[in-house]
Amino acid sequence: MTIGTVLVVVPTYNERENLEIIADRLHAAVPQAHLLVVDDNSPDGTGKIADEMADREPWVHVLHREAKAGLGAAYVAGFGWAREQGYDVVVEMDADGSHAPEQLPRLLTALEDADLVLGSRYVPGGEVVNWPRSRELLSRGGNLYTRVLLGLPLQDATGGYRAYRRTVLDTLPLGQISSQGYCFQVDLAWQTWQRGHRVIEVPITFVERERGESKMSRKIVVEALWRVTLWGLRSGRSRRRAGRAG
Repeated sequence: MTIGTVLVVVPTYNERENLEIIADRLHAAVPQAHLLVVDDNSPDGTGKIADEMADREPWVHVLHREAKAGLGAAYVAGFGWAREQGYDVVVEMDADGSHAPEQLPRLLTALEDADLVLGSRYVPGGEVVNWPRSRELLSRGGNLYTRVLLGLPLQDATGGYRAYRRTVLDTLPLGQISSQGYCFQVDLAWQTWQRGHRVIEVPITFVERERGESKMSRKIVVEALWRVTLWGLRSGRSRRRAGRAG
């Protein structure tokens, strides 16, 4: 099974130090892939750098948004652009270098027999580099909490390095999704799995950024825990009602 044309969607906000580096690495690793930079009007001029790259390179595209509205909204906008342009595969990738473009061929190969492939830090062979132990424990704990409450059989549902068949994204209610950050990733993985699509994980090495500032915040973590709890309670009630009806 072939996967067709590939679009890598990279949301940016103040990533001028990283964008050109990650774009060059992506093109070297997967020359046939196209890159869509979704910039949220970065004050540091990231959007201008992206435009200059697009002027030079036919495989680079830019989608400008008026203001910073969160990771989830940026990806939804990128998914819509991918649909309009007719791409077959849509990849999520961070701009900061934490997702190694050199590992993208591994995800794309796995997609030949799947609908969604997650780059996983927590399956055998996966690892995290340069994170403090406390942050890794928080991430692992969040994924365990997600598995228990949602019954989602994934080791790394919060990870943001993933490849979708665009036909899968077309089945999801993207216009209704308001979650952000970790929670957005859980939301899409869960909805994909619930609809019966095949979701698999492949190991990746996640490397903490070397340049620029992390966008992670306490607010994002709290939102994820609250939403997963709410989804889990609703899902539990639905299963109980279905059981009584049967």
